[in-house]
Amino acid sequence: MDVKSAFLNGDLKEEVYVNQPPGFAIPGNEGKVLRLRKALYGLRQAPRAWNAKLDSTLKGMGFKQSPHEAAIYQRGNGGNALLVGVYVDDLVITGIKDAEVAVFKEEMKATFQMSDLGPLLLPGDRGAPGRLRDHASTDRLRQARR
Repeated sequence: MDVKSAFLNGDLKEEVYVNQPPGFAIPGNEGKVLRLRKALYGLRQAPRAWNAKLDSTLKGMGFKQSPHEAAIYQRGNGGNALLVGVYVDDLVITGIKDAEVAVFKEEMKATFQMSDLGPLLLPGDRGAPGRLRDHASTDRLRQARR
């Protein structure tokens, strides 16, 4: 899933001021600046603000951040486990039960504007558009043992 305009969802913790954009200056107040209340694309604080917003949202939904990989969140365990991988504004979602995945997608759509990009295609699937591997042949991830 993709979060639309993700960086615009971030809340700023510090005060940030910007000059009025050309063509949008308030007549008679052209020398004044504007205080930002939300992050903007191109703002140095935007990625951090977005990540903090997503982190608090996922934790509020009952997810726990992996102690080994900060971009992985887990909710539930065993047959009800749901894993979410985060890459900037993209979420890779996997779980044992399709119903759990569907519920999570709806939770996210209720919180942010989202685009569901459909099932994740594996590299070997590129030659056959729309073809997905069945679950039996999908490579499984295994945790490395120390």
